[in-house]
Amino acid sequence: MSDLAQANFDAQPYWDATAKGEFVVARCTTCGEAHHYPRAVCPFCRAETVTFEPASGKGEIYSLAITRMPDKPLRVVAYVTLAEGPTMMTKIIDAPDDVAIGDPVRVDFQTHPEGLTVPVFRLDRN
Repeated sequence: MSDLAQANFDAQPYWDATAKGEFVVARCTTCGEAHHYPRAVCPFCRAETVTFEPASGKGEIYSLAITRMPDKPLRVVAYVTLAEGPTMMTKIIDAPDDVAIGDPVRVDFQTHPEGLTVPVFRLDRN
């Protein structure tokens, strides 16, 4: 397995969840703040009381970059602000040409050929 598929032990519960198609968010039980990327030390209060809790999988596009290539689907990299508060960098899959900042999104998952399952998002305009 390459370095790409090596999960940091601090975030192992996060990666275990994504492997099962579940989306979780790291939350500090001392200050109550949710954060992403998942890690064992809270970036807000420095406490080591982080737990992982189920997340809604919903969010909104905060910022995005679009790459257009002839005869290929759009490639969209975005920052998504989760309903739980944190903002994470991700990929928007199956995006239409009019994808925009503020669009609602929902989580999906893609498994990298080397084994790591990562959360990606798709538009949820319904």
